[in-house]
Amino acid sequence: MLNTLKALARRGWRTTLLPVDTRGIVDPASLDAALTDDTAVVSVMHANNEIGTIQPVAELARLARSRGALFHTDAVQSAGKIPVDAKALGVDLLSISAHKFYGPKGVGALWVRRGVRLGPHMTGGKQERGRRAGTENVPGIIGMGVAAQYARATMQDEGVRLGALRDRLETGILNGVAGTAINGERDTRVPNTTNISFERVEAESLLIALDLAGIAVSTGSACSSGTLEPSHVLKAMGFPPHRTQNSIRFSLGAVNTGADIERVIEVMPGVVEKLRSLTRTPVRV
Repeated sequence: MLNTLKALARRGWRTTLLPVDTRGIVDPASLDAALTDDTAVVSVMHANNEIGTIQPVAELARLARSRGALFHTDAVQSAGKIPVDAKALGVDLLSISAHKFYGPKGVGALWVRRGVRLGPHMTGGKQERGRRAGTENVPGIIGMGVAAQYARATMQDEGVRLGALRDRLETGILNGVAGTAINGERDTRVPNTTNISFERVEAESLLIALDLAGIAVSTGSACSSGTLEPSHVLKAMGFPPHRTQNSIRFSLGAVNTGADIERVIEVMPGVVEKLRSLTRTPVRV
């Protein structure tokens, strides 16, 4: 969305990027203040991919539509993990991706509210109701449908299981490692994601050390020309530079077990202590 916003601005569109609070949530009042009679589209992701925070999409969509604007939500991170009802959310457009609920990669779907008219994404043929020309990826579509059916059947129980594993992971790390903190909203979030800051530990170094220990995590940062860039999500939440660069994301899934969680809790203190021993800055407890 950030890159799309920049692309639209280059083409002459007037764009507005809304702020978030320290929990990573968009305040409906900030959207209400930004809306004008000329606003065409508002897009807010349903759940954030780095911190798992769930946005108040229904309220945001109501505000946008009250001013005549279309509302789109990126539900890629929430579909298959929590119930997602496009009509209940009141959105005009909702996008999902199959690979996030164990379907095949390279296939997704855009839910379009009846009555919303869209120009073709690709012209040529009349496939997909004239919105995207070209032969459909039939195996991918079928695989996505099967994955969606499975996710719907197992989502409730799996959500409870993953939420319990995540909570155990957070408790174990926060109790076992000094100078740690959870980033984002603790209550309103998807059950499989947590983002944790480790004071005096560079995220990339921690990621590599954990990988060597057989533990796969990710950062919200990107390496560009050898320079570690801070997470734009944590930066937008108002965190100082050191915290935006020392946070890693744990994402749990169907294959994870309680034994996996205990393994991380066991390994983490030693890994963090070893990395911290390389710096002289004391930990603020």
